[in-house]
Amino acid sequence: MGVLWSKFSEVILSVLPITVIVLILNFTLTSLDISLIIRFLIGAVFIIIGLSIFLFGVDIGITPIGTLMGKTVAKSNKLWIVIGAGIFLGFFISIAEPDLHILAGQVETVTSGVISKFIIVVVVSIGIAVLLATGLVRIVYSFPLYKLLTILYGLVFIIALFASREFLAISFDASGATTGALTVPFILALSLGISVLKKDSKASEKDSFGLVAIASIGAIITVMLMSIFSGAEELKGSSEQDHTISNSIIGPFLTEFGHIAQEVLIALLPIIVIFLVFQKISFKLSRKSFRKVIKGLVFTFIGLVLFLVGVNAGFMDLGMELGYSIALLDNKVYIVVIGLILGIVTILAEPAVYVLTNQIEDVTSGYVNRKVVLITLAIGVGIAIALSMLRILIPELQLWHYLLPGYLLAIILTYLTPKLFVGIAFDSGGVASGPMTATFILAFTQGVADAVEGADVIVDGFGMIAMVALTPLITLQILGLIFKAKSRKGGLS
Repeated sequence: MGVLWSKFSEVILSVLPITVIVLILNFTLTSLDISLIIRFLIGAVFIIIGLSIFLFGVDIGITPIGTLMGKTVAKSNKLWIVIGAGIFLGFFISIAEPDLHILAGQVETVTSGVISKFIIVVVVSIGIAVLLATGLVRIVYSFPLYKLLTILYGLVFIIALFASREFLAISFDASGATTGALTVPFILALSLGISVLKKDSKASEKDSFGLVAIASIGAIITVMLMSIFSGAEELKGSSEQDHTISNSIIGPFLTEFGHIAQEVLIALLPIIVIFLVFQKISFKLSRKSFRKVIKGLVFTFIGLVLFLVGVNAGFMDLGMELGYSIALLDNKVYIVVIGLILGIVTILAEPAVYVLTNQIEDVTSGYVNRKVVLITLAIGVGIAIALSMLRILIPELQLWHYLLPGYLLAIILTYLTPKLFVGIAFDSGGVASGPMTATFILAFTQGVADAVEGADVIVDGFGMIAMVALTPLITLQILGLIFKAKSRKGGLS
């Protein structure tokens, strides 16, 4: 119970800032419907309880399964098993990711069904599967991460020349959304399980990170390829939000609960089946350890359901209305400043961020402090949201104006930064864009795009997650350069 309580107190401190900021905005700049505010506060309680239980469940359930799977795959010492396991696990973990379903649903809504949710989920999962297998092969054969990232992003830029700008935003958003609350802990544990068997401890430390980053590139490539081969060019979309508020407070929570519980159960089912099969043929855990993992899976399920119900029923509508109301104000500076502040505080409530920052501290034996990584991450995400708001306000600014120089800078930094920080930075890019970003901030952005004259809900409303996934690559690699400058030992380089 002590561990669960420490998670609970940590989560309260994370969710409190965003709750306070929304209430301050409501009583100062804009006045939102009282039923929305009450739902928001109930949602905050759900998020706090759910996130605490989820993080506890991940620690004793998801992480051990991922680590055991990684060790089993590495011990096989057969390339075809590594590739096969990567494709199989990558596809089923990705297809189960709640964040991906949230984004795919929003794409389907604003494109009026032109791009179906099912197609997006399957196409992205194929990309994740192929690239996860590639990432596992990289760890086994110690291929340098920065070289592989250079090749993959080079490929992304070439394909991007032929993709439409609507699909460009959706493809980069899909990349960020697919690395969410369920996928990240599993992939991180998988890479740790494989890399930990290496005899060279320094190589093991560096190879523990980077797999999330490699896997997420698969989503960008496959969605852009889908746009090229489907021949879909101009997409027109609009927000279906009519800005009339339902007075029901409990109704939305009851409505969301059923289908979210079903989605999370389907999400966890492949992991449960994989665990039970491998327990029989390979893991052979003691009865006590086996029961602990099962308990962890139950906690993960309960926590994720409560968290997602809180976000969907309490935070989504308010995010859209908040963005819409603030964008209608005469002074547009408010949009950029509030975007910056919301970006900084939202990242503190992302579940996968805690999993990653704790692993960074564990793997580096405390050398890289999790709080330092968290602060750097928050600054990066704050800048990302502020830049996204500017893009909506300035019609001439396009997404590629940010992404092209941003990724070029990120790739150049991989050749200068200590290699441990390269993996940490690129993993953080995927982790930063979790359920809070994919729901509350995306809804806020689309609300702003809906209110600003001349803005397009597809072109400008999407692309924000892409920015959130980009900025940590730069800020955390700069942090690596600061560490390098401070430490003359050169132990990390």
